[in-house]
Amino acid sequence: MKVGIFCNKETKRFRLVQEELFKALRARGVEYRVFDRVEEIGGIDVLAVLGGDGTILKVAIRAGKEGILLLGINAGTLGFLTEFEGNQVAEAAELLCGGGVTDCRSVLELDVGGKKFYALNDAVFQRRYDASVDDNVVGVQARIDGKEVDRFVGDGLIVSTPTGSTAYSLSAGGSVLTPDIAAFILTPICAHSLHNRPIVYADGSTLEVILSEEGGALSLFCDGKFSAELHRKDVVRVKKADFSVRFLKKQDSNFFDRLLFKLNKWSK
Repeated sequence: MKVGIFCNKETKRFRLVQEELFKALRARGVEYRVFDRVEEIGGIDVLAVLGGDGTILKVAIRAGKEGILLLGINAGTLGFLTEFEGNQVAEAAELLCGGGVTDCRSVLELDVGGKKFYALNDAVFQRRYDASVDDNVVGVQARIDGKEVDRFVGDGLIVSTPTGSTAYSLSAGGSVLTPDIAAFILTPICAHSLHNRPIVYADGSTLEVILSEEGGALSLFCDGKFSAELHRKDVVRVKKADFSVRFLKKQDSNFFDRLLFKLNKWSK
Protein backbone atom coordinates (compact mmCIF):
# COMPACT_ATOMS: atom_id res chain seq x y z
CA MET A 1 0.00 0.00 0.00
CA LYS A 2 1.41 3.38 -1.05
CA VAL A 3 1.20 5.77 1.91
CA GLY A 4 1.10 9.55 1.96
CA ILE A 5 1.16 11.91 4.95
CA PHE A 6 -0.43 15.34 5.21
CA CYS A 7 0.13 17.46 8.31
CA ASN A 8 -1.46 20.54 9.77
CA LYS A 9 1.68 22.32 10.93
CA GLU A 10 -0.36 24.91 12.85
CA THR A 11 -1.51 22.42 15.49
CA LYS A 12 0.52 22.35 18.70
CA ARG A 13 1.05 18.58 18.70
CA PHE A 14 1.75 18.06 15.01
CA ARG A 15 5.55 17.74 15.24
CA LEU A 16 5.53 15.14 18.01
CA VAL A 17 2.81 13.06 16.33
CA GLN A 18 4.53 13.36 12.95
CA GLU A 19 7.88 12.14 14.27
CA GLU A 20 6.22 9.22 16.03
CA LEU A 21 4.44 8.24 12.80
CA PHE A 22 7.62 8.49 10.72
CA LYS A 23 9.42 6.25 13.23
CA ALA A 24 6.56 3.71 13.36
CA LEU A 25 6.33 3.45 9.57
CA ARG A 26 10.09 3.08 9.13
CA ALA A 27 10.13 0.33 11.77
CA ARG A 28 7.56 -1.58 9.72
CA GLY A 29 9.36 -1.03 6.42
CA VAL A 30 6.62 1.19 5.01
CA GLU A 31 7.68 3.82 2.48
CA TYR A 32 5.79 7.10 2.54
CA ARG A 33 5.55 10.50 0.90
CA VAL A 34 4.90 13.75 2.72
CA PHE A 35 2.65 16.34 1.09
CA ASP A 36 2.68 20.01 2.03
CA ARG A 37 -0.05 21.19 -0.36
CA VAL A 38 -3.43 19.71 -1.25
CA GLU A 39 -2.72 20.10 -4.98
CA GLU A 40 0.27 17.77 -4.69
CA ILE A 41 -1.70 14.81 -3.32
CA GLY A 42 -1.77 11.85 -5.70
CA GLY A 43 -0.11 8.58 -6.67
CA ILE A 44 -0.88 6.91 -3.32
CA ASP A 45 -3.44 4.46 -1.93
CA VAL A 46 -3.98 5.95 1.53
CA LEU A 47 -3.33 9.35 3.08
CA ALA A 48 -2.63 9.65 6.80
CA VAL A 49 -3.90 13.05 7.92
CA LEU A 50 -2.37 14.57 11.06
CA GLY A 51 -4.59 17.29 12.48
CA GLY A 52 -8.22 17.77 13.39
CA ASP A 53 -11.45 17.79 11.41
CA GLY A 54 -10.48 20.99 9.60
CA THR A 55 -7.35 19.35 8.20
CA ILE A 56 -9.32 16.33 7.01
CA LEU A 57 -11.91 18.57 5.34
CA LYS A 58 -9.08 20.43 3.63
CA VAL A 59 -7.92 17.28 1.80
CA ALA A 60 -11.16 15.25 1.66
CA ILE A 61 -12.52 16.32 -1.74
CA ARG A 62 -9.13 15.95 -3.41
CA ALA A 63 -8.71 12.48 -1.90
CA GLY A 64 -12.25 11.47 -2.88
CA LYS A 65 -11.76 12.48 -6.50
CA GLU A 66 -8.40 10.66 -6.61
CA GLY A 67 -9.82 7.50 -5.01
CA ILE A 68 -7.46 7.79 -2.03
CA LEU A 69 -8.36 6.38 1.40
CA LEU A 70 -8.08 8.71 4.40
CA LEU A 71 -6.83 7.80 7.85
CA GLY A 72 -7.18 10.54 10.45
CA ILE A 73 -4.85 10.87 13.44
CA ASN A 74 -5.96 13.58 15.84
CA ALA A 75 -3.27 16.18 16.40
CA GLY A 76 -5.91 18.90 16.78
CA THR A 77 -8.66 19.52 19.31
CA LEU A 78 -11.89 17.56 18.75
CA GLY A 79 -11.40 15.25 15.79
CA PHE A 80 -14.82 13.72 15.05
CA LEU A 81 -13.45 12.42 11.73
CA THR A 82 -10.20 10.98 13.06
CA GLU A 83 -9.85 7.25 13.72
CA PHE A 84 -6.99 7.56 16.21
CA GLU A 85 -5.91 9.98 18.92
CA GLY A 86 -2.41 11.44 18.87
CA ASN A 87 -1.16 8.90 21.41
CA GLN A 88 -2.22 5.96 19.21
CA VAL A 89 0.32 6.40 16.42
CA ALA A 90 1.62 2.82 16.66
CA GLU A 91 -1.91 1.44 16.15
CA ALA A 92 -2.42 3.78 13.20
CA ALA A 93 0.84 2.62 11.58
CA GLU A 94 -0.22 -0.99 12.07
CA LEU A 95 -3.52 -0.32 10.31
CA LEU A 96 -1.65 1.24 7.38
CA CYS A 97 0.06 -2.14 6.96
CA GLY A 98 -3.32 -3.83 6.35
CA GLY A 99 -6.35 -5.26 8.09
CA GLY A 100 -8.69 -2.27 8.03
CA VAL A 101 -12.13 -1.73 6.52
CA THR A 102 -13.41 1.03 4.25
CA ASP A 103 -16.05 3.53 5.38
CA CYS A 104 -17.63 5.44 2.46
CA ARG A 105 -19.03 8.91 3.13
CA SER A 106 -21.37 10.79 0.79
CA VAL A 107 -20.46 14.22 -0.61
CA LEU A 108 -22.64 17.20 -1.51
CA GLU A 109 -22.36 18.65 -5.03
CA LEU A 110 -23.63 22.20 -5.47
CA ASP A 111 -24.29 23.86 -8.81
CA VAL A 112 -24.23 27.66 -8.67
CA GLY A 113 -24.80 29.08 -12.13
CA GLY A 114 -22.89 26.22 -13.73
CA LYS A 115 -19.99 26.34 -11.27
CA LYS A 116 -19.57 23.25 -9.09
CA PHE A 117 -18.65 23.14 -5.41
CA TYR A 118 -18.29 20.12 -3.14
CA ALA A 119 -18.65 19.51 0.60
CA LEU A 120 -18.07 16.48 2.80
CA ASN A 121 -19.57 18.09 5.91
CA ASP A 122 -22.02 20.78 4.93
CA ALA A 123 -23.08 23.64 2.71
CA VAL A 124 -24.12 26.71 4.68
CA PHE A 125 -26.34 29.45 3.24
CA GLN A 126 -25.73 32.30 5.64
CA ARG A 127 -26.92 35.88 5.79
CA ARG A 128 -24.34 38.49 4.94
CA TYR A 129 -24.38 41.96 6.41
CA ASP A 130 -25.35 44.55 3.82
CA ALA A 131 -25.31 48.22 4.88
CA SER A 132 -27.83 49.08 2.15
CA VAL A 133 -30.48 46.76 3.57
CA ASP A 134 -32.57 47.72 6.62
CA ASP A 135 -33.32 44.13 7.64
CA ASN A 136 -30.52 41.58 7.24
CA VAL A 137 -32.70 38.59 8.08
CA VAL A 138 -32.90 36.34 5.02
CA GLY A 139 -35.72 34.33 3.52
CA VAL A 140 -34.55 31.09 1.95
CA GLN A 141 -36.89 28.88 -0.06
CA ALA A 142 -36.25 25.15 -0.40
CA ARG A 143 -37.61 22.73 -3.00
CA ILE A 144 -36.95 19.00 -3.15
CA ASP A 145 -37.47 17.29 -6.51
CA GLY A 146 -39.47 20.30 -7.62
CA LYS A 147 -41.81 20.29 -4.61
CA GLU A 148 -41.96 23.22 -2.22
CA VAL A 149 -40.63 22.28 1.22
CA ASP A 150 -40.73 25.51 3.21
CA ARG A 151 -39.52 29.08 3.42
CA PHE A 152 -36.95 29.49 6.16
CA VAL A 153 -36.62 32.98 7.62
CA GLY A 154 -33.68 33.74 9.88
CA ASP A 155 -29.89 33.68 9.60
CA GLY A 156 -29.77 31.00 6.93
CA LEU A 157 -29.86 27.29 6.24
CA ILE A 158 -27.46 24.36 6.64
CA VAL A 159 -27.49 21.40 4.24
CA SER A 160 -25.56 18.60 5.89
CA THR A 161 -24.39 15.10 5.05
CA PRO A 162 -24.47 12.39 7.75
CA THR A 163 -20.77 13.13 8.26
CA GLY A 164 -21.52 16.81 8.88
CA SER A 165 -24.50 16.10 11.13
CA THR A 166 -22.13 16.18 14.13
CA ALA A 167 -20.75 19.59 13.12
CA TYR A 168 -22.50 22.97 12.60
CA SER A 169 -25.88 21.32 12.05
CA LEU A 170 -25.71 19.70 15.49
CA SER A 171 -24.86 23.05 17.10
CA ALA A 172 -27.90 24.57 15.36
CA GLY A 173 -30.24 21.89 16.72
CA GLY A 174 -30.08 19.27 13.98
CA SER A 175 -30.16 15.53 14.55
CA VAL A 176 -27.16 13.20 14.48
CA LEU A 177 -27.27 10.89 11.44
CA THR A 178 -25.25 7.69 11.44
CA PRO A 179 -22.80 7.54 8.51
CA ASP A 180 -24.62 4.67 6.77
CA ILE A 181 -27.91 6.55 6.40
CA ALA A 182 -28.66 7.53 2.78
CA ALA A 183 -29.97 10.97 3.67
CA PHE A 184 -29.14 14.65 4.03
CA ILE A 185 -30.51 17.12 6.56
CA LEU A 186 -31.79 20.70 6.26
CA THR A 187 -31.23 22.68 9.47
CA PRO A 188 -32.43 26.30 9.86
CA ILE A 189 -30.02 28.75 11.49
CA CYS A 190 -31.76 30.81 14.22
CA ALA A 191 -35.16 30.57 12.53
CA HIS A 192 -37.63 33.38 13.22
CA SER A 193 -40.57 30.99 13.23
CA LEU A 194 -41.09 28.07 15.62
CA HIS A 195 -42.56 25.97 12.81
CA ASN A 196 -39.18 25.82 11.02
CA ARG A 197 -37.59 22.52 12.06
CA PRO A 198 -34.74 20.36 10.72
CA ILE A 199 -35.82 18.12 7.85
CA VAL A 200 -34.15 14.83 6.86
CA TYR A 201 -34.56 13.84 3.21
CA ALA A 202 -33.30 11.10 0.86
CA ASP A 203 -29.86 11.74 -0.63
CA GLY A 204 -31.10 10.60 -4.05
CA SER A 205 -33.21 13.76 -4.31
CA THR A 206 -32.23 17.13 -5.76
CA LEU A 207 -32.58 20.12 -3.48
CA GLU A 208 -33.03 23.64 -4.81
CA VAL A 209 -32.25 26.61 -2.57
CA ILE A 210 -33.41 30.09 -3.59
CA LEU A 211 -32.89 33.44 -1.88
CA SER A 212 -36.31 35.08 -1.58
CA GLU A 213 -37.09 38.60 -2.73
CA GLU A 214 -37.25 39.81 0.86
CA GLY A 215 -34.27 40.21 3.16
CA GLY A 216 -30.55 40.77 2.88
CA ALA A 217 -27.67 39.19 1.00
CA LEU A 218 -26.60 35.55 1.26
CA SER A 219 -23.22 33.84 1.21
CA LEU A 220 -22.49 30.18 0.51
CA PHE A 221 -19.84 28.32 2.51
CA CYS A 222 -18.78 24.75 1.68
CA ASP A 223 -17.04 22.94 4.55
CA GLY A 224 -16.42 26.29 6.20
CA LYS A 225 -14.84 27.99 3.20
CA PHE A 226 -16.49 30.87 1.35
CA SER A 227 -17.64 29.66 -2.06
CA ALA A 228 -20.05 32.18 -3.61
CA GLU A 229 -22.21 35.21 -3.07
CA LEU A 230 -25.86 34.63 -3.88
CA HIS A 231 -28.31 37.16 -5.23
CA ARG A 232 -32.09 37.27 -5.23
CA LYS A 233 -33.71 34.59 -7.36
CA ASP A 234 -30.41 32.70 -7.78
CA VAL A 235 -31.08 28.95 -7.71
CA VAL A 236 -28.53 26.62 -6.13
CA ARG A 237 -29.00 22.92 -6.94
CA VAL A 238 -27.71 20.46 -4.38
CA LYS A 239 -27.37 16.73 -4.97
CA LYS A 240 -25.23 13.76 -4.01
CA ALA A 241 -21.88 13.80 -5.82
CA ASP A 242 -20.91 10.87 -8.03
CA PHE A 243 -17.87 10.14 -5.84
CA SER A 244 -17.49 9.50 -2.12
CA VAL A 245 -14.80 10.13 0.45
CA ARG A 246 -13.48 6.84 1.83
CA PHE A 247 -11.96 6.41 5.28
CA LEU A 248 -9.74 3.59 6.50
CA LYS A 249 -11.16 2.26 9.76
CA LYS A 250 -10.37 -0.41 12.32
CA GLN A 251 -12.31 -3.67 12.02
CA ASP A 252 -14.03 -2.97 15.34
CA SER A 253 -14.52 0.77 14.78
CA ASN A 254 -17.67 1.92 16.57
CA PHE A 255 -19.39 5.17 15.58
CA PHE A 256 -21.38 5.41 18.79
CA ASP A 257 -18.33 4.93 21.02
CA ARG A 258 -16.56 7.73 19.16
CA LEU A 259 -19.66 9.95 19.22
CA LEU A 260 -20.06 9.58 22.99
CA PHE A 261 -16.35 10.18 23.60
CA LYS A 262 -16.24 13.28 21.42
CA LEU A 263 -19.49 14.78 22.73
CA ASN A 264 -18.32 14.33 26.31
CA LYS A 265 -15.00 15.94 25.40
CA TRP A 266 -16.82 18.76 23.58
CA SER A 267 -19.08 19.41 26.58
CA LYS A 268 -16.21 20.10 29.00
